[in-house]
Amino acid sequence: MSGQEAGNERILIAGPASAPLSGSLRVPGDKSISHRAVMLASLADGVTEIEGFLPGEDNLATCAMFEAMGVAIRWKDESRTRLAVEGRGLFGLEEPERPLDAGNSGTCARLMTGVLSGQSFFSVLIGDASLHRRPMRRVVEPMRRMGAHVDGRAGGDKLPLAIRGGKLKAIRHAPEVASAQVKSCVLLAGLYAEGTTEVIEPRPTRDHTERMLPRFGQPVEVGENGAIRLSPAGRLAAPDDTLRIPADPSSACFFAVAASIVPDSRIRLEQVGINPRRDGWRRILATMGAQLDVMPLEEGGLEPVADIEVRSGRLANLSVDPADVP
Repeated sequence: MSGQEAGNERILIAGPASAPLSGSLRVPGDKSISHRAVMLASLADGVTEIEGFLPGEDNLATCAMFEAMGVAIRWKDESRTRLAVEGRGLFGLEEPERPLDAGNSGTCARLMTGVLSGQSFFSVLIGDASLHRRPMRRVVEPMRRMGAHVDGRAGGDKLPLAIRGGKLKAIRHAPEVASAQVKSCVLLAGLYAEGTTEVIEPRPTRDHTERMLPRFGQPVEVGENGAIRLSPAGRLAAPDDTLRIPADPSSACFFAVAASIVPDSRIRLEQVGINPRRDGWRRILATMGAQLDVMPLEEGGLEPVADIEVRSGRLANLSVDPADVP
């Protein structure tokens, strides 16, 4: 790959690999988990230490929102992958003086709708031009059912959203379309609701929120019928140990594919998240004939993690169903 300058833009030109790929790599931290780690840390009592954070624009938008509501975030290195979050507790956030900007992040906007619906103050949620075109009704409707006052363009389907929450009641929510963002929005609002909040998924989605909540002292019950139940404990507590965010499997996948198709390649992807609801890419590559060795690392972390060694192979084509990559 080479680069050329064209005015103020840099153009990257990619060509065939001239040699086998080799070496080791740890791709940046998982974006979905980074969002949730900052959110729960901000709502917890105490200081939460986080490592492996992904300092992309989407995750930094989440950080900026909580800073605007009084949360102190201390960066512990120049790369912004290590941070300490001084939580304000479930009921300690301050009313923001300006609209909260999610940028281009649908995850930030939809999950924060749940958090803001639990607050007794007024807030306005905005984003960039692209995010203002994306639907929000699937999170707005359950928040209204729980008792939050949420208004927005197109009857609440589009940003900006004006939210005044507080005094929520638990609901049983069975969305027609499976969505980890909708599920997480309802569960986060459930932290503030009276009673047991229940979400019934039509099919399993990524479960980072359910996995992380118990680390902050909030039990979550997962039933065999796809039901997730949360009875609010009344507070979140910062974990005693550091939250270590694994490398993002969605980013690791690109390098795994490259090593699979370039002859005689052999690479090692380090500390990759292997959550069963995020590893469809690995199963598909293996089915196609790629050579993957998964070496699980220590148990008891935030999520299951492994080093993955990828060797090139003769790949066969196949059809991929959406259910294979939830």
